[in-house]
Amino acid sequence: MADPESVPAPDRPDRDLDLVLFGATGFTGELTADYLARNAPHGLRWALAGRNEERLVAVRDRLAATDADLGELELIRADVTDPASLEAVARRARVVITTVGPYLTHGEPLVAACAAAGTDYVDLTGEPEFVDRMYLAHHATAERTGARLVHACGFDSVPHDLGALYTVQELQAAGPVSVRGVVRAGATFSGGTFHSALTAVSRARQMREAAAERRRVEPRPDGRSSRAVAGRPHRDPVLGWWLLPLPTIDPFVVARSGAALEAYGPRFTYSHYAGTKTLPYAVGGALGVGALALGAQVGPLRRAMLSRVKQGEGPSPERREKSWFSVDFVGEGGGRTVRTRVSGGDPGYDETAKMLAESALCLAFDDNPTTAGQVTTAQAMGENLTARLRAAGMRFETLD
Repeated sequence: MADPESVPAPDRPDRDLDLVLFGATGFTGELTADYLARNAPHGLRWALAGRNEERLVAVRDRLAATDADLGELELIRADVTDPASLEAVARRARVVITTVGPYLTHGEPLVAACAAAGTDYVDLTGEPEFVDRMYLAHHATAERTGARLVHACGFDSVPHDLGALYTVQELQAAGPVSVRGVVRAGATFSGGTFHSALTAVSRARQMREAAAERRRVEPRPDGRSSRAVAGRPHRDPVLGWWLLPLPTIDPFVVARSGAALEAYGPRFTYSHYAGTKTLPYAVGGALGVGALALGAQVGPLRRAMLSRVKQGEGPSPERREKSWFSVDFVGEGGGRTVRTRVSGGDPGYDETAKMLAESALCLAFDDNPTTAGQVTTAQAMGENLTARLRAAGMRFETLD
């Protein structure tokens, strides 16, 4: 724990709370509260927010059992169906964390409130359509008020976004740069993640429309380019693994960081894959993803799949203790090839709670680049967040 004097004066002196955790009674929300209780600096002014006061009290009582001081933690009743309650939270806080998803269904009112109030915002969405629609609706407002709207601050997409930045910095190429990221994991993902993913793939047409509308209005960097490149299944000559393209939000986030930061060079491309050691696993993975996507298009099948996986539940601490992830990156440019890796423990829960909490603390207290509007983790926090996550146990390594 840091000393109370280590917490700097707020950037917004009219705010009486540094941080509000919205959705604190959900599975990932509770893990985020646990992480903050163990790791937040002394003097942090924070509160728990949600729609069910009884459940908020239960979370606070559990935290207070290990730290009596947390028995005084403020509880705020707020609901996504009550915009006034969200506006009140945003006006009081410097940073708001939200774990309430699916974000396409529940997320916009809080984004709108934070953008209007000039309040920094972080979430753990992996829904491309939601992120694009929030850019279209609230980026300009946030730019005007100074709010930093940072989506995808969990496993989507922190390891990939910061890992690509780390790889580019290690490569130090003067000309065009290409990076590919390859994900491997042994873990169980949350019910909330499953619901969000199924909702996203069931709205493929709407997702394409939102992305196209964003491309029409979003400025492009002068004299530079940065784009996500859809790869193909193949055996990687550097890693020796079979690669299967991953249709996630991560490559879009990385490409936006590349567009925002000159360190990525004049022409930057990024491709994103799942990696397996054998061809049968790659084929099986492709068939499984395809079957899920097809099922999501049929209403009765989609509802049946959603009913079998409940939101707000997750695996036991023992199961999470055995979980792991790694993302290998291969960066090429200037006649050089660099291989790096970002790795850690349970990606869907414990590490996501860590990444989400550290992102909020980084926005609140670190000397970050001056940004506003919808920004990525690399753009808004970059090396500061990387340093925080390294100190918290995640590994950023250069392999060769």
